[in-house]
This record gives sequence, structure tokens and C-alpha cells, in this order.
Amino acid sequence: MTQAATARPGLSFVTTIRLGLFQGSLGFLAVVFAGLLNRIMLSELGFPGLLVGGALAFEQFVAPSRILFGQISDRHAIAGRHRTPYIWAGSACFCALAVLVVPLIFRLAEAMDSADGQAVLLGVVLLCGLFAFYGLAVSMATTPYLALVIDRTQEQERPRAVSIIWCMLTIGIVIGAIAISLSLRGLDGITDRTTLETVLGPFMLRSAGLVFLLTLVATWGIEPARAGESLSSAADRDDAITLSRAWRLIRSSAQVAIFFTFLILFTLALFLQDPILESYGADVFGMPIAATASLNALWGSGTLVGLILAGLWIVPRLGKFAAARLGCRLILISLLLLLLAGFTARVAVLQGLMILFGLASGIGTNSALCLMLDLTLPEAAGTFVGVWGLAQALSRAIAKLLGGGLLDLGRALFPLQGPFPPFALVLGIEALVALAALLMLSRVNLHRFREDTSRSLTQVLAMELG
Repeated sequence: MTQAATARPGLSFVTTIRLGLFQGSLGFLAVVFAGLLNRIMLSELGFPGLLVGGALAFEQFVAPSRILFGQISDRHAIAGRHRTPYIWAGSACFCALAVLVVPLIFRLAEAMDSADGQAVLLGVVLLCGLFAFYGLAVSMATTPYLALVIDRTQEQERPRAVSIIWCMLTIGIVIGAIAISLSLRGLDGITDRTTLETVLGPFMLRSAGLVFLLTLVATWGIEPARAGESLSSAADRDDAITLSRAWRLIRSSAQVAIFFTFLILFTLALFLQDPILESYGADVFGMPIAATASLNALWGSGTLVGLILAGLWIVPRLGKFAAARLGCRLILISLLLLLLAGFTARVAVLQGLMILFGLASGIGTNSALCLMLDLTLPEAAGTFVGVWGLAQALSRAIAKLLGGGLLDLGRALFPLQGPFPPFALVLGIEALVALAALLMLSRVNLHRFREDTSRSLTQVLAMELG
């Protein structure tokens, strides 16, 4: 590695908070774009759960593009910058697409009501396509963003930066849920589609505009321009490994596959209920729109506390692996309790358990992120960030597809037994996934990973320089 590659300027605490605004804005938009629209499409518009989960899954099915966008930002600078132009372009695209989805879902609902098969098919294709392009735009923005964090931090300060940024993500989720609760309180009990669209359209426009503004504030001036760089500067970057040889590095250790599988199972255990959570509150607990949106705020608040507790006390005291095992166990217990809460149909019980589930999620997420940093070679950080990001995105896609599909399956299996059994099926399977993640974690071996990948990296870099 050259001196230019190793001399990374550090980030102050304030600058790290500012950079985290981008992650916070993503959390805000995720609640509005996914959580709120899930509820509207399932409960107010009556879309099939498989359609909703499948459409949302297209956002994550394009996740392999993360590795490609990481490679592009590594190798091609725009105006001397490798990261921020891609962050801004991706953010502009996903904000615009978020605004367009509102009129689209209402036009699709009209087509379904009129039983116009051709219009329904076109609407479904457009909806899935919109979510796919949304996912591409998110990948285009987030992969260079995480690479920018690595570029601007020393290895020893990177865990602190990642903890702050993920806390900002959780804060964004909480603020998004609160914003929905306050802004859309007047929609409680409203089923008229014209009224819903009239309110939701401007709300989404304001939300998207705010997210793009925060993106500019978060990243403006963070990445210094590299004087004299052309649009293609791969030759000046020691970490610009080609895609084919990056894939060779990824396959160099069985531990990559093991941790990749753990991340998929762990993320599924966190988000399998995500497509149906607000409908669970609506159909089983009788909660209005504003109240179901607050479930995400409760979960986010618990997650924030869990992240802080894990970072400041649990991980330093127990170690990364023990903390990760604790997080997985708490997630499993929380899911079983969420399932049992359906028998009571008491809103207060559900709200309390969402805080507990968030706490478990925060502890598990913090320890999993620490493990992810340890299982990332500094010399090939962008490559491994793309791989771990792919695992998380793929599992989010599977979660959205399976969550909605399992709900439909439950409704088909238990048509006359009330609203609870289909949701119990989803939560029960999610608990089994959490158990599988706990078992897979026991097979992760940090020492073996470092031995295998370091040896392979030396070979890959020798081939690149040759």
C-alpha cells in the first residue's frame, strides 16, 4: 500500500454526526416508504400480501449491484471525487421514485377494483419495476457512502464511527415514525381513497425533499477532491481490485460463506415480520394508522438503547461473540413473546414488547457490526463491505417476500379462525430463523478467516500489480 492509500484523515465527533445524517435520513425514508406504504397497501387498499411483499422485495433483489457500484466508485472519479457524486445521484433518484410510488399504488387499486386484467398486470409490473429502480438508487448511494466512511476513518476509530452512524439510522426511524403519527393523525378511520391520496402525496413529497436536503448537508465537503485525477483513476488506487478477482478473494475462505449465511439468518430474524407488523397491530389489536406507525418508533427507541448499551458496556464486557449470542437469544425470546401477545390483543402489551424487541435488536446489531468489522480486511474493505451489504439486502428481500407470502398462506390455511393465526405463522417461523442464526454463529471463526483471506489477498494483489 502507498502512503496516500494508508494516510486516512480522521473524522471529529461532530463531523461523524453530520455524516450520520445521511444514514438517519435513510431510516426516516424507510419508515415512510416501506412501513407506511405497507400498511396502506395491505389494510386500506386491500392488496394481497404476496403482491406487497413481492413488490417490496424487488428493492433488495437488485442488491448484487452493491458490489458493482462499489467497484465503479473505486475506479472512476467525477470531478476528482470517488464517493459523493454517486451518493448525490443515487439519493436524487430514490427520492424522486419515492414520490412517484404514491399515485401508482392508487391507480393500481383502481385497476383491481375495475377487474381490468391488463391494467392490473401493467400496474404490477410498474410497481415491481419502481421498487427495483428504487433499490438500485439506494445501492448507488449507500455503497459509496460506506466506502467514504472507511476512506475517512482510521482503523482504530472506525468502530466508534459505525456505532454513531447506526445510532443515527435508528434515530431517523424513530423520527420518521413520529412524523407519520403527527402528520397523518387526521387519517385515522379514513377509508376514502381520494382523501388518502390527497394527504399522502404531499406528505411523501415533503419527506423526499427533506431527505435529499439532509443528504447534501451530511456529505458536502466531507470528501476532499483529488487534484489532477481523471474520470478513471484505477491505476492510482491500490485497493481498486477488479470485480473478477474480488470474487476470487471472497471465495478464498469458507468463513466468508459461513458469516454470509449468519448475516442472512440474523437479518431475517429481525425483519421477517416487517411487511406485516403494522397490519398485525391493525387487524389483531385494532390500532389506527397513527398508532401502528408508532410501533416503529417504539422498536427504534429500544434499538437505540440496545446499540448504546452494547457499544459502551455489553460488548466490552462480554466480547463480540458472547454479545452476539446474547442478542440472538433475546431476539428469539422477543419473537416468541410477540407471538403470544396476539392471544391477549392488548395494545399496551404489544407496545412494551416492541421496546423489548428493539432492545434485543440493538444488542444483536451492534455485536454483529463489530464482528463484521473484524471480518473485513482493511486492504479490501470496499469489497467486503459490498459482500456483507449484499447479505443484508438479500435477506431483507427474502423477508419482505416471505413475510407477505406467509401471511397469505396463513390466511388460506386458517380462513375461519380470525385474524391472529396467519400472523402467528409468520412470527413462529421467524423465531425458528432466529434459532438457526444462533446455531450458525457458533461456526464463525475469526482466526481462520484472517488466515485464509490474507493469504488470498496477497496473491490477488500480486496478480493486479503484475
